[in-house]
Amino acid sequence: MNLFVIGDVHGCYYTFEKMINTYWNREEELLIQVGDLIDRGNYSPETVAFARTLQEKYPNQVIFLKGNHEYEIILHFVDMFNKHWYRQCGEVTLNQYKRVNRSPEKDVNWFESLPLIWENDRVYVSHAGIAKNAIDPFNEENPLGVLWNREPLKNINKLQIHGHTPLDEPTFDAESNTWNIDTGAAFSGYLTGVKINENGEVKGFYNIKTDSRDKR
Repeated sequence: MNLFVIGDVHGCYYTFEKMINTYWNREEELLIQVGDLIDRGNYSPETVAFARTLQEKYPNQVIFLKGNHEYEIILHFVDMFNKHWYRQCGEVTLNQYKRVNRSPEKDVNWFESLPLIWENDRVYVSHAGIAKNAIDPFNEENPLGVLWNREPLKNINKLQIHGHTPLDEPTFDAESNTWNIDTGAAFSGYLTGVKINENGEVKGFYNIKTDSRDKR
């Protein structure tokens, strides 16, 4: 099956919904989102509700990966208070949950179930990529791990697709054979998706400019 991989959404519900409804071919494509559904944008709970509905409706065609922001909110509820996340963006996100009377705890349980990676014989998708010098890349606290890494990536003999570090446009690194598709949806940029065929070949990029309702 062909792949449609979408970058960091960060609470940009209207932008994400438009991307799905405009470009995802449900009959022919596996949908994969690289994590960071929440925080920064205006509609984190609505974004998560939409994502979960998609997964329930198309259980064999939709994959959501865990990002560092999902990890941060999990940590907040496990430790009872994640000061760093709360001050940076968590307070706003939790107030959004109160606004729509949605329980964040139920979504946290779902976040905990999300995988860190998706791969097939030719393509490897994660939130931040496999770092060149990473030891134990699946340790969720590791700054060089697949949730947090911002260092150069390793060539793993597969095409890597990741997000995490916002750039002005989708960016390819030939040495590591990687695409970064985080184009700063929550920072007045746009949301990016990439289509990849069964042979691991990139067939095209699809962009939705961030909806003004999604931005703070």
